[in-house]
Amino acid sequence: MITRSKLVEQLRDYQVRSQHKWPPLAVFSPKPLLSTWSDVALAAFWAFIFIALLFSSYITLYLKHYWVSSIILCLGILVPIRLRILRQSLARKRDRRMMLPLSM
Repeated sequence: MITRSKLVEQLRDYQVRSQHKWPPLAVFSPKPLLSTWSDVALAAFWAFIFIALLFSSYITLYLKHYWVSSIILCLGILVPIRLRILRQSLARKRDRRMMLPLSM
């Protein structure tokens, strides 16, 4: 059932997302929205780690160390996947908090 509080929360989320200033970094953020500079810095750190892993994978592939390259590439693929799982769990926690009864 749609309540007024859910509609207000969805509108607030939409307004915040429409003012999103760093959309390319949102993929590397553990939080759904980049609202503070610390969130942007953390997302930039994870983006740098991802790029460093991909670059080192290409270098090891060029040097014909195939196993090392494949391991590094798998680690590079796991970084965005792990961050997406973390974002989804934070969203679930936020939704659970919103489902508390009004009597509390």
